[in-house]
Amino acid sequence: MRHSRLRALGLLMAVFGVVASAGCTEAISAADRKITLTVDTFGKFGYDELFKQYEKDHPNITIKSRVVENLDVYWPKLNVYLAAGSGAGDVVAMEEGVTPFYKGQSDSFVDLARYGANAMKADFLPWKWAQGTLDNGKVVALGTDIGGLAMCYRKDLFAKAGLPTDRDAVSKLWPTWEAFRQTGVRFKTANTGAAFVDSPDQILAAALSQAAAANDNVTYFDHDDKLIIETSPAVKTAWAEATGMVASGLSSKIETWTDAWHAGFRDGTFATTACPSWMLGIIQDGGGPQTKDKWDVAAIPGGGGNWGGSFLSVPVQSKHPREAAELAMFLTSPASHVAAFKAVGALPSDVKSLQDPNFLAITNPYFGNAPVGKIFGEGAMKIQPMYVAVRHRPVAETTQAALDAYVAGKITADAAWQQAVAAAKRKAI
Repeated sequence: MRHSRLRALGLLMAVFGVVASAGCTEAISAADRKITLTVDTFGKFGYDELFKQYEKDHPNITIKSRVVENLDVYWPKLNVYLAAGSGAGDVVAMEEGVTPFYKGQSDSFVDLARYGANAMKADFLPWKWAQGTLDNGKVVALGTDIGGLAMCYRKDLFAKAGLPTDRDAVSKLWPTWEAFRQTGVRFKTANTGAAFVDSPDQILAAALSQAAAANDNVTYFDHDDKLIIETSPAVKTAWAEATGMVASGLSSKIETWTDAWHAGFRDGTFATTACPSWMLGIIQDGGGPQTKDKWDVAAIPGGGGNWGGSFLSVPVQSKHPREAAELAMFLTSPASHVAAFKAVGALPSDVKSLQDPNFLAITNPYFGNAPVGKIFGEGAMKIQPMYVAVRHRPVAETTQAALDAYVAGKITADAAWQQAVAAAKRKAI
């Protein structure tokens, strides 16, 4: 409708000799048109400075950022907007675990290939590009970050417990998860007043991603989307690691993502947390300036792994699909990936950034100038994607809920496992 009006106006003006052609008028109007693009994200994406840069380079565009910190609040809202056909941002973030839902609603999203996205394909890790692309070639999502793993720890609490504080020495403490648990026992014996780990949920997620890599990349479901939680070696291994931390009295009883958990980074409530690269921004935000240089980054027990990662999509309900697509492509370009990593630790999902010596040389002053580019970047090229089935997220949530019930002392570990399996069977339907 907008273009037909412009063409009609151009013809009328040409008759009166005001302009030479309708095409010229349309081009000028498009360049001068003032629009607002709304970007919906969750957590920390590191886009604040990038938004300012984009607005400076595109004076006709204003970006409105809407951020919901908790993914469990964000994605149900987005589903409502998609179902209603209105309310969603022009650009929306999607977490890896819920991507299959949106692939099933592909008609709700713009094909970004129409606006040149395929030119970016060679930049991305192949598996990351594939996760945002349908079998018919439609590009429904562009990768933002991946979740390369490390272990973050409080140097001051380690010193209080008589443990090493140098990141290389700390990494040598725990080549395996059993060694990590034994280190936790040493920490507990020192009576620092802090728990060794923040939450077994973190251990479950980290260990699950590692165990999946050794088991055909499957966890709760096989590649045919059949529920296999009861027999899955990856799930059983991760469950044992997580419940073992609880049984040894090493975990705080704080639920992940709560206000108390966020405050724990500042208050010294716990000494370690499984730390995918995107967690750096969350720790810094929760810890505040008073814990600068108290947190540091060491290797993850078991080596490697990937936890999480996100994408950007453009809903078809956007009134400005071309401009929204161009913004999404800008935010997922190699230069923007590096900027987001510097801002909040969002590990790039593109090959150019991961292999750039300047990226690998990045340090983080909040974490004692830890060489985060090297720590997270060197293993990123080796990451194997965990298979995510359509019902993966609901099953994962119920499994964590069962684990939380065990942590709270409401049920035994065996009862928690039975609860997890029973809930998974209901959610898998």
